[in-house]
Amino acid sequence: MGWESRQDRELGACPRESPSFHSRFTPLTITREPRGKHGAKDGAVGTGQGCASAGSGAAAATTALFEPGGDGQTPQVVVLVGAPGMGKTTMVRKVMVEWGEGTLHTQFDFVFCIDCKAITLPMEASVADLVSQCCPALQVPAGKILDDQKKILFIFDGFEALGFSLVQPEAELSSDPREVKPLELTLMSLLKKTVLPKASLLITMRPMALGSLRQCLKGKHYMEILGFSAARRKEYFHQYFENPRKADVAFRFVRGNEILYSLCVIPIMSWTICTILEQELCGKKNLLECSKATTGMTMFYLSQLLKHRGRDNPQVLQQFLLQLCSLAAEGIWKHKVLFEEKEIKDYGLDQPGLLPYFLNERIPRKGEDNGSVYAFTHLHLQEFFAALFYVLEDDGETVSSSGRLEKDVNKLLESYKSRKDLNVTVLFLFGLVSQKSMEYMDKTFGCRISPRAREELLEWLQGRHRGLSHPSQALKISEMDTFHFLFEMNEKSFAESALGHFTDLDLHDTKLTLYDQMALSFCIQHWAGLGSITLQGCFFHWQDPEAELDASVPCSGVSGAGGHPGALVVQRKEEMPCPIHLLCRALRHRDSALQVLRLQWCQLSESCCAELAALLAEHPGLAHLEVADSSLGDSGVRLLCEGLRTAGSRLRILRLRYTRITSASCEDLAAVLGTNTCLEELDLSFSEDLRDTGVELLCEGLQHCACPLQILRLGSCRLAGASCPALAARLLHGPRLTCLDLSDNELGAHGVLQLCQQLRHPACPLRSLGLSTDGFSQALLQELDALRALQPALKIGSLLEHDVPQPGAMARLPCNRGLLPGGQEGAPLLQETSPPLGKVLPTTRALPSPALGAESGAEPAPPAGHGEEILRHLRGGLRLLPSPFSPRCCWHRFCAFGSDK
Repeated sequence: MGWESRQDRELGACPRESPSFHSRFTPLTITREPRGKHGAKDGAVGTGQGCASAGSGAAAATTALFEPGGDGQTPQVVVLVGAPGMGKTTMVRKVMVEWGEGTLHTQFDFVFCIDCKAITLPMEASVADLVSQCCPALQVPAGKILDDQKKILFIFDGFEALGFSLVQPEAELSSDPREVKPLELTLMSLLKKTVLPKASLLITMRPMALGSLRQCLKGKHYMEILGFSAARRKEYFHQYFENPRKADVAFRFVRGNEILYSLCVIPIMSWTICTILEQELCGKKNLLECSKATTGMTMFYLSQLLKHRGRDNPQVLQQFLLQLCSLAAEGIWKHKVLFEEKEIKDYGLDQPGLLPYFLNERIPRKGEDNGSVYAFTHLHLQEFFAALFYVLEDDGETVSSSGRLEKDVNKLLESYKSRKDLNVTVLFLFGLVSQKSMEYMDKTFGCRISPRAREELLEWLQGRHRGLSHPSQALKISEMDTFHFLFEMNEKSFAESALGHFTDLDLHDTKLTLYDQMALSFCIQHWAGLGSITLQGCFFHWQDPEAELDASVPCSGVSGAGGHPGALVVQRKEEMPCPIHLLCRALRHRDSALQVLRLQWCQLSESCCAELAALLAEHPGLAHLEVADSSLGDSGVRLLCEGLRTAGSRLRILRLRYTRITSASCEDLAAVLGTNTCLEELDLSFSEDLRDTGVELLCEGLQHCACPLQILRLGSCRLAGASCPALAARLLHGPRLTCLDLSDNELGAHGVLQLCQQLRHPACPLRSLGLSTDGFSQALLQELDALRALQPALKIGSLLEHDVPQPGAMARLPCNRGLLPGGQEGAPLLQETSPPLGKVLPTTRALPSPALGAESGAEPAPPAGHGEEILRHLRGGLRLLPSPFSPRCCWHRFCAFGSDK
């Protein structure tokens, strides 16, 4: 067995030069009692972390098989239960290899493994005959080996495949290992311990056959394989792929897809996904171009399970699948994952040759006499078969035990509006009606999928977003699941038809995983009419392949040279593409009609600016770029300016708000203003480190006659008036500025008077001047009134436009002085006017926050007279509060003294 493990790739994959069995083996999570005995209520492997939360009795090594139990006794009989593909045979191989190498299980002198699925046994045999057949080249006589029975382990792998009755007369059982008897009696003698009572047994089997085995075993110890934990799933990917970078890309792809990641708890599903992704990634320069969708991988997984089933009588398999789909669909409608034995029979699914591949038997608790219950191996598999129910063509009517279950796709889609738990089922619907899926189902399973379902899905998508868009606004798509549905189908013509009526993409507060970005990129490339993209509070998430792995679980090939684990990790981080790489690559598509791109509070980095610069250079149609994020900095703006200075850029509006740029960026922006002939609006509002020095540098760019700038916004940039002479000079010389916003800047009386002097000139083109007049002297206010009388077309007042960011983005805002979202003015910063909160506020119990997941506990509450002041700051956003305040802390305070407001 050790030799076979070294020679063959598991599950018949392409042979290659393989490392040792141990280096390829990924430990499985096992628990000491099957979950069914404890009355598990979910009935299926969970959709989240899966077996990662298996409980205190879980273990992850073959050493746990023969460890002493709670009573301190070492078990003689271990029954290892698991669904098909869960890794039972691999565990047996691991036991054999470890014993053969002398590393584990050394308490046994002899281990005999009987593969019940493959071995050819005679009709009559003794225990000695079984030993001889397992090891035909054995030098020591079998009889002599069996004399020292304490040191023998018999392994029966796939016990249910023997298929004989476990009810045998006690009087006919054997007690002599050399006595020849009918095979059933010989095996039952081993199980019942009438022969070799001191020998140990390891039996692997599926849950379906566990009930009958329980009745005839003595001194048994039950364990169940729960599959891969979260950390082990990642480890498996690294074990499978030879190239660590491919392993990282494949795992990030799967980790971003909640369905695939959840299904990877099943080892054979992990193998299926790795096998498909390896074929996709092999030979491709760009490792991100992976086209296989969840439905395709699930169908391939099922074909592997049923590789040798249904060939002789395909009609039986087809009818079984129809009934199985009907059961799954009824369960989804009724929020039901556990099915009684009667329901299985009513649906005609009581076929031991097929049922174990799809459903697991759950044994009821001791003392209960309700019969067995069944559940799909995984909840997502039930959702897959439920979707298949709605698209499969069948000759007759499929009737459930409770009546007729109507095959109405539109009813399912209509219910999806109020039942988001149907999301996975609807996703599988789109995947199943793709042309590739229809051909694969027909060829592999002999099942025909109705073409009519494609038309119904297309009509639903088009009508769905028309209803969501406001009648007076452009038709927009603001639901991420639409892009998942289209990516799942992965057909260019269908995507073009579904998206053709819409012009805007608008997503808010969304964590975009790699899988999300791939879906979005696919749809953007086939969205000819897309003119505007707004992403607000969206985080482009690229999982660090090492971040989520438990520190205690080493991965093969993860550590760097010399065994230092950090070296390669740093290298991989540097090699990761920019988070918006896929988005920008899709937008550079030659048919892109994009004109407006807004990226607000998206945590963009310097590398993102390089991508945006390339987009500006290659996309002449892009006229409006808006970036509002505090993480860009001077280096990011410098990269953007490089793109603006290229001949291909035709950008007219550039808004860089809350970017924390300094005067250093103004040199690059001034160079842009001096050479760019298209830029009409520049917005640098809320750049508190810009100061007067930066504005003076900008004015050097404004003096060029070719500069077309008409709108310049410098609100809340901490200007003190020193730059007013330079700005005043530019009002009449150089560009044709029609709007200058200096709101929320303490310019001083001298600076404001210098501006007013130039504004009195008849040739001054300015029509809007942003000023915050609070605190102005009476004389200065009279000067402004006189200016308004002289220039009635000139509007003077606060022009500062506030974007209200999402809660997650508010913490990244710079601390602006006394400004609230919406242009309202508030009190100065809390720390400038009040004593420290910890010293003046007594303690009271805060309300828990379901939105932030905060724990209830002791939090400060305001004394009399302070509540309104603090609430005013809270309404202004976290940027008004001292940095030690966290979102959770502020939520506690809000709940404690103002939830009714």
